[in-house]
Amino acid sequence: MPVQLPPPRWGFDPTGWPPDDAVAVGADLEPATLLAAYRTGLFPMPLDDVTPMVWWSPMRRGVLRPERLAVSRSLRQAVRRYETRVDTAFDQVLRACADPSRVGAWISEDVRRAYERLHALGWAHSVETWDQEGRLVGGLYGVAVGGLFAGESMFHSARDASKVALVRLVELLGDGAGGDAGARRLIDVQWQTPHLASLGVEEISRDTYLAMLPALIDAPLPRAFASVEAGQAAPAG
Repeated sequence: MPVQLPPPRWGFDPTGWPPDDAVAVGADLEPATLLAAYRTGLFPMPLDDVTPMVWWSPMRRGVLRPERLAVSRSLRQAVRRYETRVDTAFDQVLRACADPSRVGAWISEDVRRAYERLHALGWAHSVETWDQEGRLVGGLYGVAVGGLFAGESMFHSARDASKVALVRLVELLGDGAGGDAGARRLIDVQWQTPHLASLGVEEISRDTYLAMLPALIDAPLPRAFASVEAGQAAPAG
């Protein structure tokens, strides 16, 4: 189970947020701060190497309800070609997502180290895609808090490999959800893009997202994430 953390030094109050995607600047990236942010509806993303950390809560939030994942015929075929695992190569996935040569690269060294700490404490997780030669060819990482999986980034070096990781994540979220699973599981992707929309990602208002959070956070953690002790790894099929 994740390591329980002390109260954060910083607080986040949605009642004071402006009608803008960026709602706060500053604070720190300590594990307790990050968890408090996710529980409040925020995530960190730097603007540059000079500006203090910026905290975001999009007015139009991109989310994927697991039951609405759109799986094409070609994606189903890709799922059969690859193997997926959980938390066996978190650092590799994170570093691939942070590759500065990627278009739109935003993951700074401070951010990378912060999520490595969260992973060591059992809160941040990776879903990895491996090819038949045993090479890591895609994956995603994010933070699991109850029934919420806050996705941070994904990468692929082989066709459909990141999509396969997403399909596996949806399967993992369904395990242990119990009755009314749709109200107890959600993948936060931050912003919708045309690519994500093709997979079933929709936009909801900030107010709707914040209203959903309490029930999501109180839901049981998916077994794949609850059964992995901090610092250990487990295959996912």
